[in-house]
Amino acid sequence: MTEGREKVYNADYGTEERKYKGTMEKEADKAKKELALKLIERLKAEYPDAGCTLDYDDAWKLLVSVRLAAQCTDARVNVVTEELYAKYPDVDALAAAAAEDIERIVRPCGLGKSKARDISACMKMIKEEYGGKVPDDFDKLLKLPGVGRKSANLIMGDVFGKPAIVTDTHCIRLVNRMGLVDGMKEPKKVEMALWKLIPPKEGSSFCHRLVYHGRDVCTARTKPYCDKCCVSDLCKKAGV
Repeated sequence: MTEGREKVYNADYGTEERKYKGTMEKEADKAKKELALKLIERLKAEYPDAGCTLDYDDAWKLLVSVRLAAQCTDARVNVVTEELYAKYPDVDALAAAAAEDIERIVRPCGLGKSKARDISACMKMIKEEYGGKVPDDFDKLLKLPGVGRKSANLIMGDVFGKPAIVTDTHCIRLVNRMGLVDGMKEPKKVEMALWKLIPPKEGSSFCHRLVYHGRDVCTARTKPYCDKCCVSDLCKKAGV
């Protein structure tokens, strides 16, 4: 084969290989979208009333609670915030509180110093820049101290009823097990992948149901109870 013909052959082969890979990727994406819809319906039937397990009656309280929930159970956060909100019942009161005083109350949630510092700075910013109201804009939420993508998505979905994907530890672990993503652990990457698969109106509720399922059935600290799993016939890791 001459050099010229070899170059043409290699170019043609490369083009065909890219087309083949592209076709396979499209088919894989289609299969994952179909799987996602089935998982959504199964989990919806199993956990029809699933919602946020943090207690709140105002957006700013959910912001505080989700910050406290880092490396802490929601149940403990709900107990601690009762005392916190009794002493500081609104944004103004919490913004005026010394971080040290906040820390004394939230210490049982762990990481008390950093959490108290973030809560204090966050409430001050909400008071000074947003008139005491939590902004209903994702990018503005991300600018608040202590607020990351998970927290911002939770606020957008639960408080403002907007499309949201909350990639907490349960979500990341389960969507990998179920086959919606493959070996993906970084929260933002998982979030971006799920946006392509989950209908926007289903995202927030789907993530809440994953939390319930992860706690009750597809557990992390024990072998998952695949025998009583409502999606075992769909799950890539069923029985593992």
